[in-house]
Amino acid sequence: MKLKAIALSALSIALLSSPALAQEKVLNLYSARHYQTDEQMYADFTKQTGIKINRIEMKEDELLERIRNEGALSPADVFITVDAARLAKADELGLFAPIGSKIVEARIPAHLRSPDWTAFSTRARVIIYNKATINPNDVKTYEDLASPKMKGQICSRSGSHPYNLSLLASLIAHHGEKKAEEWAKGVVANFARAPKGGDTDQIRAVAAGECGVAISNSYYFARLMRSSKPEDQKVIENLGVIWPNQQSQGVHMNISGGGILKNAPNKDSALKFMEYLVSDSAQRYFADGNNEWPAVASVKVNNPALAALGEFKADTLPIPTLAKNAALAQKIYDRVGWK
Repeated sequence: MKLKAIALSALSIALLSSPALAQEKVLNLYSARHYQTDEQMYADFTKQTGIKINRIEMKEDELLERIRNEGALSPADVFITVDAARLAKADELGLFAPIGSKIVEARIPAHLRSPDWTAFSTRARVIIYNKATINPNDVKTYEDLASPKMKGQICSRSGSHPYNLSLLASLIAHHGEKKAEEWAKGVVANFARAPKGGDTDQIRAVAAGECGVAISNSYYFARLMRSSKPEDQKVIENLGVIWPNQQSQGVHMNISGGGILKNAPNKDSALKFMEYLVSDSAQRYFADGNNEWPAVASVKVNNPALAALGEFKADTLPIPTLAKNAALAQKIYDRVGWK
């Protein structure tokens, strides 16, 4: 467990509830994001508003269980995480209150939010390929990954990971359950090895020739592009990036996002934080610091890796739809043996 600013022990929870501290301008943030670049953003929020952030970082499921156990006495004001499926899970548990912000509604496209939670950054699920062994014309779409041409060529992380669940959830929405299951079965038949590791591990495996292609969130590749380590630059030299489905629905997008918790003791601070996350300054932190794309389309960023990746067509499937299909996606992965 990583504690930031304060340790939310039983004692500190009691202190947070005391009348004296209730007068302070504070925000109690439960975060499942684990990026050092967010530190600067939180400091900027405090500088702009005078609101101190008390933060606890844990894994998503641990945080959700903690919030449920704390109940009405929870000190948590805002919960933020990555992936629509995780936000939907919190929503299904009845943990969020409606955001109710005209600023959020005006700045975030409707397909990237729900009444109770909103995206504040986006990431694309791209195809990474080995330039020495793979013809990029053979993998222009996600559907091509299930082609017999890709036999023994695919590396993947677990099918139970939310990034892959959301991708399959999008294919269910576009093609229906039957075709989505046929796709998943075809991809499993093309595995070079059993799923293991994270997205960066898949990228390195493709560069090493262990497989020919992999699916990865875009910011993992951008992170390697910006690395000063010679070994990372050597990895990048061997690889190409494909924006899938540019002639159809566009590349699958997922989000980082969050919402105000129903029992938030500092609701005014929580609302200011949510509105700060969609401000130009915060949006640039997500893009320039962590290689994510802004959820606010008008924001200009200064990230050489994102610029080098170029323009692309993004899938505008409503993000809540991904969350709705996540459970079915897991059942399909289980049925086809995508462990």
